[in-house]
Amino acid sequence: MTITELKSIALSLSPEERAELASDLLLSLDSLSEHEIEHLWLEEASRRDAEIDAGTAKLIPGDQVFAEARARLK
Repeated sequence: MTITELKSIALSLSPEERAELASDLLLSLDSLSEHEIEHLWLEEASRRDAEIDAGTAKLIPGDQVFAEARARLK
């Protein structure tokens, strides 16, 4: 099973089931070493960089991101 297939299945779950799965996945990261966590972040950064280079990522200007964040906090 690929990560894409797994994501598709996970996203088809109910909100409650997704929340439980997300919680379990986050808790599983607590047992990772600092080196493992750093490695995962580097992989994620590389993946996102590749998406930007491929033109498949949706880029949002920083000003817009901060404006939307501020609006949500009000």
